[in-house]
Amino acid sequence: MTGSEVPHSFRLAYVPGVTPSKWVRIWNERLPDVPLTLVAVSPTEAFGVLRAGGADAGFVRLPVDRTDLSAIPLYTETTVVVVPKDHLVAAAEEVSLEDLADEIVFHPLDDTLEWEQLPGKPAIERPATTADAIELVAAGVGVLVVPQSLARLHHRKDLTYRPVADAPASRVALSWPQEETTDLVEEFIGIVRGRTVNSTRGRAPTPPQPKAKRKRPETGAGAGGKAGSGRAGSGRSTSGKPAGKNARGGSGAPKGAKGGKPRRRP
Repeated sequence: MTGSEVPHSFRLAYVPGVTPSKWVRIWNERLPDVPLTLVAVSPTEAFGVLRAGGADAGFVRLPVDRTDLSAIPLYTETTVVVVPKDHLVAAAEEVSLEDLADEIVFHPLDDTLEWEQLPGKPAIERPATTADAIELVAAGVGVLVVPQSLARLHHRKDLTYRPVADAPASRVALSWPQEETTDLVEEFIGIVRGRTVNSTRGRAPTPPQPKAKRKRPETGAGAGGKAGSGRAGSGRSTSGKPAGKNARGGSGAPKGAKGGKPRRRP
């Protein structure tokens, strides 16, 4: 990169309850020259921000309109009910929606849970936000059913929460405009999916290198010689012993002669 070039930037939106710090850290390690900017958005405005180009990608809650947006589901959250610490529900490890039948259950306008039928008794008015609903729970007016990450986000010392076994769950996804699947978006998708920096996705595979041929060891008396044959004039047999000598150490003995000491003449 030359001094006149300005590095690209990447804008990442995220809804309340999502903690993108892990992925941001990996991004900064791999692409230190490309700054990543976090854009906090509410669940109701997240998709509008993506469509308008206010962010390159974003962590949102499903469902996502797939007409013009792509999405990769990441994880499903536990759903909990937020109650005052002295509430009867606080004594249980887990509750059901039936246990909340006599409670006023707040349904804020930014609720992300898909209800077929709302539990409990409805409040006179719907709180504008989850944060407003938390304040009403702390005042002892009713209870609130939310994804666990939102209960942690709005934690108060006078409140607690318990899992709701049969409540709908909230799923978090990474989403981006289909027509804007840039190289940087692909890079972030790889980080979220856990691909390593050496991943071959998007790269041409390295062709296998041909193996070097091994030379066969030469046999016999020398290069080009046949195995088991001696070389003329070498003075050595194929066994490596000096030529012209028999096995018992005699030299030049005629055929049929016996080895050992010579006979005396009569």
